[in-house]
Amino acid sequence: MNIDTSVISTVNGSSTSGTTPRQSQELRESFLTLLITQLQNQDPLNPMENAEMTSQLAQINTVSGIEELNTTLKGITQQMDAAQTLQAAGLIDKAVLVPGNNVMVSVDPENGSYATPFGIELDSPAEKVEVTVTSQAGEVVYTNNLGRVAAGVESFSWGGITNGGESVPAGAYRVNFKATDSEGELLEARPLNYALVQGVTPGTGGSDVRLDLGAIFGQVSIDQVKQIL
Repeated sequence: MNIDTSVISTVNGSSTSGTTPRQSQELRESFLTLLITQLQNQDPLNPMENAEMTSQLAQINTVSGIEELNTTLKGITQQMDAAQTLQAAGLIDKAVLVPGNNVMVSVDPENGSYATPFGIELDSPAEKVEVTVTSQAGEVVYTNNLGRVAAGVESFSWGGITNGGESVPAGAYRVNFKATDSEGELLEARPLNYALVQGVTPGTGGSDVRLDLGAIFGQVSIDQVKQIL
């Protein structure tokens, strides 16, 4: 005598069709009730084979194991989300380097010009790196040869002074790099700009935590932070 396969299919589908734990438990109880009833009323001359019964019991137990595993994974995910939010909160009021090529210059009558730091990210070491700072209008205000730069993230500072020794006006500027290897081949050089973390915005369910960098830079994900200054 065979167990109705529709019951098994319904139970097995519960883990992927959104069935609640209570509904899944009811399905398992119905399955076991059906199994016991069929065992009690099976034809003595044509009994259920042991292998068949064992296979069907294994299927119902597999559903229980999957549900328990999903519950455990959900708990681990929640802990990881909480840890990520806590890590992000520790960055509030800290300066970071994130993808971007902005340089902000402020001018103090007593202390002169101040420019925010900037950085570069390289996948491989560069034999020569040239940096160029331009105004919003595209005018070149500063250039420099940084020499050899190792792979990874490096940060630099600029005093807001032109190559001619004059202070640039306060405002926003752009920084760009030209990196080459020992053979003169161009390398990908990703510019990084300075920003101050002002707050943290948790994502849905604690995931996808966003760092608030203010009105100018907006929000970024925590994995976009390349260096903490």
